[in-house]
Amino acid sequence: MYRDSDSCRIVPRDQHGISRANISENALKVLYRLKQEGYQALLVGGGVRDLLLGREPKDFDVATDARPEDVRRVFRNCRLIGRRFRLAHVHFGQEIIEVATFRGGGDEEDASDRHTHNGMIVRDNRYGTLEEDAMRRDFTVNALYYNIADFSVIDYAGGLEDLKAGRLRLIGDEPEHRYREDPVRMLRAIRFAAKLGFSIDPACERPLLERGDLLSGVPAARLFVEVLKLFLSGIGLHAFEKLRHYGLFGHLFPATEDCLAYEDHAFPITFVSRGLANTDRRVQEDKPVTPAFLFALLLWEPVRRRYFPLADRGLAHHDAMVQAGGEVLAAQLSRVSIPKRFSLPMREVWELQPRFEQLDGKRPQRLAAHPCFRAAYDFLVLRAECGEAEPELVDWWTRFQGANGEDSAG
Repeated sequence: MYRDSDSCRIVPRDQHGISRANISENALKVLYRLKQEGYQALLVGGGVRDLLLGREPKDFDVATDARPEDVRRVFRNCRLIGRRFRLAHVHFGQEIIEVATFRGGGDEEDASDRHTHNGMIVRDNRYGTLEEDAMRRDFTVNALYYNIADFSVIDYAGGLEDLKAGRLRLIGDEPEHRYREDPVRMLRAIRFAAKLGFSIDPACERPLLERGDLLSGVPAARLFVEVLKLFLSGIGLHAFEKLRHYGLFGHLFPATEDCLAYEDHAFPITFVSRGLANTDRRVQEDKPVTPAFLFALLLWEPVRRRYFPLADRGLAHHDAMVQAGGEVLAAQLSRVSIPKRFSLPMREVWELQPRFEQLDGKRPQRLAAHPCFRAAYDFLVLRAECGEAEPELVDWWTRFQGANGEDSAG
């Protein structure tokens, strides 16, 4: 290992563990083609980090000095996306290789045009050098580059040392400023710490405890994407515990957090934790998971709390559940948006719960024929495991499915 300059460490091919055999064939095609066209081309971010850790990367991102329009000219299978960050997506069937032009650091003159009054970046299409790009990234372990020109690893931010130490550290000397630039970095810190098992550098940790309010400035649609990354990547339970530890969960799901603060025989937190553990297990076993079930799980306790007073006032059970679900969802959408393709089946899962208690006549057959029956049944099983529904009710429905040749979705 040697230093190319005071600010850059370069690890040659024979001194790191990255092999092209572990890199996506399509990512290699993009790298080699850009190099052939005379551009710099490097793997960057989580793919490089995971390769160095001996993990299998989920995806591969490319950084280059080619402008987005240049990338589109080189690859006919390319689409340009984004306004805040202009990116090129090169499509290979189901796989997309994301190509980003090196970002520049900007200057004081354009700072007011790039930032809102509280420091959040809103426009960022200023291009720069490889070094500037590295210093603009969030965490040091995500600012490592694999250079296809000579197969070396390039480190401008001390990411290799942090990787070795198992430490998550923001680039720069002012962590709160970096969180202000993009508050989603707070959620990324939680996700990477949970995923990698890394500790969070103390200077980067303090704002997590103090500035969760910054998340209120993030569009609800963007937070929806981040919530899926947090809870549907196989580390959901760990991420949930960390979010609550740092007081960030309440900024995403305030009604649920309020309920968790008032435990009823330990039911609420047991329900969410057990549900997330089941979801993690399904992800790890490569079984399907759906955002609809995830959000049904995360918002169930406030729905349940609202449902009982409505039912006690004489509202029909189904109508009470419909109203409770609608009120909770309406309030939640201002924090984390839930597209209708997920919110509609989510509400169906809730609204089917009272129908599981109706065992007379043809009602069980009609319920079993409902498109959301299997998800709703799994939800009932989870409720029973946590002491909220009667185990005998679950046993009845399990026997009913067996007698009718039905299988649970798990």
